[in-house]
Amino acid sequence: MSNDSTDHLAAHPLVDRLAGLGQWVRRLDARRPWRFDAGVVVAVLLVFCVPDLVHHDAEREREQLQLLLVHPPPAATIALQAGLVLPLFWRRRAPTATFYAIAAVFVVQWSVGVLLRADVALLIAVYGIVLRVHPAGLPWAALTVAAALGLVAWRVSGAVSPWDALFFLYAAATAAAALGVAIRIRRAQLAALRDRALRLEIERDQRSRLAAATERTRVAREMHDIVGHSLSVIISLADGGAYAVEGNPPRGREALERIGDTGRLALAELRRVLGVLREESDAAELHPQPGVAEIGALCDRVRAAGPYVVYHTVGDLDALDRGVQLAAYRIVQEALTNALRYAGPSTRLEVAVARDGPCVDITVHDTGPQPAAEPPARPRAAGQGIAGMRERAALYGGTVEAGPRPGGGWTVRATLFPSVEGKP
Repeated sequence: MSNDSTDHLAAHPLVDRLAGLGQWVRRLDARRPWRFDAGVVVAVLLVFCVPDLVHHDAEREREQLQLLLVHPPPAATIALQAGLVLPLFWRRRAPTATFYAIAAVFVVQWSVGVLLRADVALLIAVYGIVLRVHPAGLPWAALTVAAALGLVAWRVSGAVSPWDALFFLYAAATAAAALGVAIRIRRAQLAALRDRALRLEIERDQRSRLAAATERTRVAREMHDIVGHSLSVIISLADGGAYAVEGNPPRGREALERIGDTGRLALAELRRVLGVLREESDAAELHPQPGVAEIGALCDRVRAAGPYVVYHTVGDLDALDRGVQLAAYRIVQEALTNALRYAGPSTRLEVAVARDGPCVDITVHDTGPQPAAEPPARPRAAGQGIAGMRERAALYGGTVEAGPRPGGGWTVRATLFPSVEGKP
């Protein structure tokens, strides 16, 4: 029942008009605060000061006499009204000074026994100091208000009970302070929401940039594996074919055929990767990623480029997750590419992939360049290839070690733990 009443009240046209008026006032306050402050001063003068100057009837005089108060001349009235109202113009820039200035005039006014409607300026000053001043300075302001209103209760005690007067006056001051506290809390909440929205926006942008950087790294790793391996095989085949084209034409023709096959395979993989980037839904995107079963064909392509390759497996590798199989395939591919690139086509390679309990071990040995091999081997460095292998192994909580082996050559050892996928 209460919820329905609240909904009807929120949908009332008067509530909409009041909300629109409040938004208009806030926009005016934000655009021209000095005009808003001047408008507050003018409104208080018109509503509370002018009546004190124009109402001089006998009933008013009898009422003041009954309350033991005096009616000062117009000049004194105007001076007291100015002292109460004009400081409100600075209530935003200097709330503490404004409050104490108005309180001082208020005390002087009531000390001589003058009643003015402009006393409402003290309540406005209370609202302003509660709204804008640090809480540490509010106890002194509260004591000042209590003393000033106590003076009023004492002055009117001849006509009104002091306790009734104090209750009414303190209730009015408490209402002004409570309004200041409520608006201050509301502003703090809005500021916190704006700050939180800004932080969330920054975090969203950072996550987007991080995701884009991660995706760029992944695509660069895939392109490096595909293009690097295929180009290394093609270069080795081209060198061998150029050497054999005069003495053994059939061998040269075979090298050219191998180059064509390798190039077409690399082009197909590149199309698959680029198709995923373009978010296409053609058949190239649906081709499965290579796995452990394709390592044998990989070794055949490398073997066709010249090296002697021995490949053997241990354990049930086909039951591994496709992601683990892709990581194993790419690690072997990169290790073979590096061996072909740095050791040359005359090297001997041993590739082993073994599943031992919860881990998968990958080992690739090469014997290094042979003495008669041409061209001479280049020095090896931990470039993007080894970094890519380590990143792939890290996805499954594994490690990669690469370095020279005793007696010559190079060894790459990788260990994957499929059960800890996603852990660093």
